[in-house]
Amino acid sequence: MNLIPRLRPLLLMLATVLLVGCLGDPRPTPPTAVTPPPVVPKVRIGIALGGGAAKGFAHIGVIKMLEAHGLEPVVVAGTSAGSVVGALYASGMDPAQLQRHAIALDEDEIRDISLFSGGLIEGQLLQDYVNRLVARRPIDKFAKPFAAVATRLEDGKRSVFVRGDTGQAVRASSSIPGVFEPVAIGNWHYVDGGVVSPVPVDAARQLGAELVVAVDISSRASGTMSGSLLGIVDQSITIMGRQLAAQELARADVVIRPRVNDIGAADFEQRDRAILAGEQAALAAIPQIRAQLARMKQARVDAVVAKTRAAAAAKARAIARCKEAQGWFDDEFECDGATVTDGSR
Repeated sequence: MNLIPRLRPLLLMLATVLLVGCLGDPRPTPPTAVTPPPVVPKVRIGIALGGGAAKGFAHIGVIKMLEAHGLEPVVVAGTSAGSVVGALYASGMDPAQLQRHAIALDEDEIRDISLFSGGLIEGQLLQDYVNRLVARRPIDKFAKPFAAVATRLEDGKRSVFVRGDTGQAVRASSSIPGVFEPVAIGNWHYVDGGVVSPVPVDAARQLGAELVVAVDISSRASGTMSGSLLGIVDQSITIMGRQLAAQELARADVVIRPRVNDIGAADFEQRDRAILAGEQAALAAIPQIRAQLARMKQARVDAVVAKTRAAAAAKARAIARCKEAQGWFDDEFECDGATVTDGSR
């Protein structure tokens, strides 16, 4: 009797079993979970624009370069000339608009001589000029948070304007003692913010800036004396506030210093050169700003990862305590009012 036909089904079954054993588990392997990178908020860049009269046109060049490299400030603080540029920028103007207004500016638009008060210039024309350009919007209606820093004359305290009449705040911040009349607001009088805060780093921090780029356009002693009253007063304020400025600048993350020392405080005809100097100085500072941003972002990622790991470890300890209390061999158990399924088995 031939046994092969009878054994054929058994042999086929055995071959199938062996083939399946060689191929392994035919069930598809579940996909590996990929942990997405932690989401961290963007670092809020703030810019602190210092005082320096006609040198203040350099601020436009700095802003222009920052925006061109994707480093747009989201909060703005300004002192004196910096408050003029800062107010227009925070109101929603882009760098091209700022430059157009700078080129078109006629000194007579902002200079109203008054010989019968506490200064040579009243300042009302400057106030009206700024309010006209910002469409008479108050500071608190601007596109970006903005602060204008002034000095309260009665007690020398730093005053930070973050709401109300924009032109009036800028006028107060820009009223150089002996050149402009003090500005009366309420029961107080105000003069140039450079007396107490030449570059308003602290004001930018108070507005919520996490990375502060400070722009210092103050004069440096050159061994010569300015021939104009405005230049003499500007240099005097700079000398008196040098130590104060150094302390506040030390609290900035990045300091940009445009080369405008040879531009006089009243040299409005040098506006193009000042803007160019601002562009060059800002361009040189871009790598430093990017490096600082990268460090701050990495610190935030590390903090989020550490917090996530700590939460996971705390949850694991809580589950272990619940299992120990209710029975290690239960597939499901109560933990903090919720039913937990043991996925380890």
